[in-house]
Amino acid sequence: MAAAGATDFGGHGFSKQSKGTYATGDFHNHTTCSDGAISMQKLVTKSTDKQDTPWGLDWFIQAGHGGNGNRNCTLLEDASLATPAYPFVQNLGPNTTWAASVGAAAVKGNTGSANGSSTTPLSSQANPSMWRWQTIQEYQYPITEYYAGLKNVPVFMGLESVVAGHEHTSLSVISGQVAGSKLKGDVTAQGYEPIGNANALAKWSYCFDRGDTDNSRGGGQNWDCSVPGSNSASNPDWSVTAAKLMPAGGAGSGVRGHLKTVEGLKWMAAYHPGQSYYVPAHLERAGPFNPDGNNGFNIENLRNFNNAAPRVAFGMETQPGHHASSNRGEYSPNRNNIGGVLVDSVGGTTYGGTGVYGAQIGGVWDALLGEGRNFWFFASSDWHNRGSFGPDDRRSTQDFYPGEYQRDYVLVRDQDKQGHNDWNHGWGKDKHKGNDKDDQHTPQEIVDGLRTGNSWTATGQLIDRLTFVACADTRLNDRLGDALLQTAALKAAMDNTDVDINARCATLGEKLEVRKGEEVVVAIVVRDPTGTNYSPYTFANPSLAQVGINQPLNAPVLDHVDVIRGLVTGYRNPQGPDYAGTWPDNWVDNPDMSTVPAAAKNTSAAVLRTFGKSKWTSVSGKSGAGFKTMVFRIPAVKDSQYLRLRGTNLPAAVPYETDANGNPLADIYTNAGDPSKLTIPCTVTGKLAIPAGETYTGNKIDGCPEHLQRVPAVTGQKYVSYDVAAWADLWFYSNPIFIEVKGGQLVAGVN
Repeated sequence: MAAAGATDFGGHGFSKQSKGTYATGDFHNHTTCSDGAISMQKLVTKSTDKQDTPWGLDWFIQAGHGGNGNRNCTLLEDASLATPAYPFVQNLGPNTTWAASVGAAAVKGNTGSANGSSTTPLSSQANPSMWRWQTIQEYQYPITEYYAGLKNVPVFMGLESVVAGHEHTSLSVISGQVAGSKLKGDVTAQGYEPIGNANALAKWSYCFDRGDTDNSRGGGQNWDCSVPGSNSASNPDWSVTAAKLMPAGGAGSGVRGHLKTVEGLKWMAAYHPGQSYYVPAHLERAGPFNPDGNNGFNIENLRNFNNAAPRVAFGMETQPGHHASSNRGEYSPNRNNIGGVLVDSVGGTTYGGTGVYGAQIGGVWDALLGEGRNFWFFASSDWHNRGSFGPDDRRSTQDFYPGEYQRDYVLVRDQDKQGHNDWNHGWGKDKHKGNDKDDQHTPQEIVDGLRTGNSWTATGQLIDRLTFVACADTRLNDRLGDALLQTAALKAAMDNTDVDINARCATLGEKLEVRKGEEVVVAIVVRDPTGTNYSPYTFANPSLAQVGINQPLNAPVLDHVDVIRGLVTGYRNPQGPDYAGTWPDNWVDNPDMSTVPAAAKNTSAAVLRTFGKSKWTSVSGKSGAGFKTMVFRIPAVKDSQYLRLRGTNLPAAVPYETDANGNPLADIYTNAGDPSKLTIPCTVTGKLAIPAGETYTGNKIDGCPEHLQRVPAVTGQKYVSYDVAAWADLWFYSNPIFIEVKGGQLVAGVN
């Protein structure tokens, strides 16, 4: 319903909006070019293939760590991955160093130096690491462009930046990057010669990534990292040699680093405002913001980002990857040492796989939405490896592949159909041999979709369709109106698109303008898919077995949907007492919202409605299998507000999983990182025996696997942990719909 940004639908019907399709993707994952375990080609294939790996995604952004690395991720594991552009070379796999593959002389830039003073070329070293800017620009981008054509899937480059003043962020600058099944450069003896480029992203990595202490200005490209209007050269952290900010460590380094990061956002907004995104990753993991180091993110940091570049910094990755890890999301108590004091990941752990900033009703996300900000919820795989298993095994003690367990569903629109610029955004027809646009989405269309907030996330294929719409229109003011909206919403969900109805309505990431006292009707449609998901486990969910429910792990059933509402009270003043605040430490032991500073909470947020099998309508007929519809009204709306959704396979009051109100409990009870906390036994003995050391590629494990944590170790009871814990505990989250009351509080961030 929205074309390129969160949109005001005060008096317009959806019929004027061009159609889009909800497409699934992932924007945070790793290869051996950073600290992953597999090649670029294997990761793209595993993530996008819809046959050998049935979880194949519709779009894919490869985004490893910034900084540098010494392994060549463009080399293949085996001949099965060979293509004309990238053949398999015996004894040269993705763990081969750059020196042993392309040669040390090809490595550009200088050795790192904290103050930019190095004059030592990397090429003079015997086994140099390569800066990420060069890896992206010369080696990784050509593969993404090539595979976009080969797989007919939009594949392009991003970055998980090592953030100055913080930990990590998922981002990209897509200017120059192209994709299309008919868009192909030349295959040469050196590989694939692309027609596009990732020069802008590479430059950003050089200029603003904390891990990049190169001073070569792009190895002779004469890059200048100054930001318009910032008088960068007058900053004491400015390195004339490197032409970039290089903040000193020690006391105040977190503050100086944060300011550099804000400069990076201003650079994006100045030079690539529609082609950039910036989404802090697993932002609770490294603890709170540390003014003297590089740790996590407080709410004031997120506000500063969104204030500096609202079209770029429009969300957070509060549902991290690493769901099969010994500590889900790699969050844990006492994880971080700040000034000699052990400090928890914010929240201490995840909650149903989501960090406390997104999982806690009335917490940080609700505080940001309560300002009327365009700040969206995202998830990612953060793929690195399978832990104790090889990359082709279906079991995991660390990560899931992109799309295997969690995914972002993003409404993506074909811009040609809206009269926007030529699809390749600056690459003329002659550049792609005269071909017209094919049916593949472009990087620009994907990023525009992310920016709108018309998206939602789900784990374990709990649902795979969602329509969420709110209307205030005299044509929908009775039961017939309910039925009309319900029918339109169901059709949209069946078609995997947005609602087409000639009425005053809004959907995810959009704003509905109403008169004071007007009634709003809300329709929700989800599909709980029939059949099985991508779990390899067929035995009954041990968490649900505690409450007498017999449900296979690979066939989850949606239990209920919550509608959460919060009031919008306007932007906080950066100088005000309610702008900045740190989430309390030791939250697992004392989850008390009264201890949360006013800056980090929205006390108006609460569950407005809950729908389960007794309150939703299940659609009959083969074409309607799995679809469930819900309609309700909000009478006499007086205050500007927002609505958002969450849902789960777990009913309320499942021991160690959900509380009496259905909220997710701390995941420490299924985290093998502290076996003393494990509580849910896994007792099913299966018939399938998998020999030790064998790679299992099937999907019929019928009993509690051997890798589960035992207490006591080796001989004791198996407990729900690792990947079984993740498959047992599934959730979906939607982005909000805003409702703005005329004459009341403006929803200022949603234009």
